[in-house]
Amino acid sequence: MTVTEFEPIIKVIEEAYEIPHLNATRKISALLPHDYYQTDKRYPVLYLQDGQNLFNPMAPFGDWAIDKSLGKLAQQGMSDIIIIAIDHGERERINEYLPYYHPRFGEGKGNFYIQFMIEKLIPYINSAYRTLPDFHNTGIGGSSMGALISLHAGLSNPGVFGKMMIFSPSLWISKTIFNHTKSFEPLQESKIYLYAGGQESHDHLPNAQKLERIVKEKMVRNHNIDFHFSINEFGNHSELHWREEFPEAVKWLFFNKK
Repeated sequence: MTVTEFEPIIKVIEEAYEIPHLNATRKISALLPHDYYQTDKRYPVLYLQDGQNLFNPMAPFGDWAIDKSLGKLAQQGMSDIIIIAIDHGERERINEYLPYYHPRFGEGKGNFYIQFMIEKLIPYINSAYRTLPDFHNTGIGGSSMGALISLHAGLSNPGVFGKMMIFSPSLWISKTIFNHTKSFEPLQESKIYLYAGGQESHDHLPNAQKLERIVKEKMVRNHNIDFHFSINEFGNHSELHWREEFPEAVKWLFFNKK
């Protein structure tokens, strides 16, 4: 079989899925294993933000090409994962991914967005698809503001999201995220994959390194945190570098491969 034959089945769940918590609708897609309909397996699920930029080669800023990466991983025997891609809110993106108050952006709606995921979207996905719905098999991730809201969701709901894929998080937007990380006390093993590029904004990598220090200090006292920090010294804030990092993060988070 060619790599293309291993690529996931892309299914649009709904073009305008209702989000009552935000009084909005969003396109939501599922990427299912290539052999999903030939088996009776159940699968872990990774919920990714910024769905427009994940597998659309015509996206304005490029895409992560996760369908291509998943095809290559499947060819290597790592196909057992479902990805749920949630489109962002265009002009509302920052506000909906912001979980804190910010002087410029005001009171963010991020907590309502997470509430929607936990109360409506995740139960729906678990009922509509053959998932492994437990903590260890439920992940969340994204990049930039999508990474910030994913990190906040994981820290705030230690019984829901057992895996976090955090690429180039917008940590500059509030110091609250650092305090939140300091108080994080998972009851079961939480896996956090953090990535940062050396050519992003002036404070970006230092902020990611600060987050790393906080997490590693916590790991001394709380052995329920498994953490990996990846740095690309030449990486800038773009889909190109998140595309390169995605398969490595999936392997580490879901297939226990360094």
